[in-house]
Amino acid sequence: MNAIPSQHSIPRVTSKHIAISGVSKTFETRKGTVHALQDINLSIGKGEFVSVLGPSGCGKSTLMMLLAGLTSVSLGRIMVGDKHIDGPNAEAGVVFQQDVLLEWRTALQNVLLQAEVRKSDMAEAKDRARQLLKMVSLEDFEDAYPKELSGGMRQRVSICRALLHRPPLLLMDEPFGALDAMTRDQLQIDLLRLCADNEMTVFFITHSIQEAIFLSDRVVVMSPRPGRIERIIDIDLPRPRRLAMREDPKFSAYTRELTAIFKGLGVFREEY
Repeated sequence: MNAIPSQHSIPRVTSKHIAISGVSKTFETRKGTVHALQDINLSIGKGEFVSVLGPSGCGKSTLMMLLAGLTSVSLGRIMVGDKHIDGPNAEAGVVFQQDVLLEWRTALQNVLLQAEVRKSDMAEAKDRARQLLKMVSLEDFEDAYPKELSGGMRQRVSICRALLHRPPLLLMDEPFGALDAMTRDQLQIDLLRLCADNEMTVFFITHSIQEAIFLSDRVVVMSPRPGRIERIIDIDLPRPRRLAMREDPKFSAYTRELTAIFKGLGVFREEY
């Protein structure tokens, strides 16, 4: 089967949500200057699910931190909607690889933490929190403490917390990387359902080729450091996504194409 054509600027929707223009990022360390990102240009449409795929150390997490406004660009400009990001992006929801739950708070209380920080209406926030926990099958665990939850359940709580304020943008840094395969599969399905119900733009970082294909509208391939956008692949698979889709010949073609790109970059080496 022929490789799926690469696409560099074909969003599935016409309304631009994110514009990253000429962004570079350097860090000063004891050993000198580290060039983390170099000349990143990327537009993401409203409601798109975009995954960023690349080797460790290529600047994926740095790019997410720039979108969140938790660190500043060295060169270039980031716009989210009509807002220039030059400080914390309060409209974004952020989920990290570690769930970062507070051990002395119940699942419901952890979700509500964001409402407390934002000084939101607590009655409304509690209704929203319970609705989110129910959507990820945790309605019977709202009074459980983190130590009483599995890793997958803890990460579901973390995702619910990020969604509490109905963010138009969800930033996720390898949220399922530490989970077992079966739990990861279920959380991928849960995430897609939550995204569809909440109509969000999603910027998702992963090391998994299959995960990126399964979840995404487009996959951004990053080169080894300094991180540059090597390719952008449009994923032409129907939604809603189903796990059986991974057996589809088109899914396999995307897997081969992305694997070939990383072989070309020297990320994958097959010699013993």
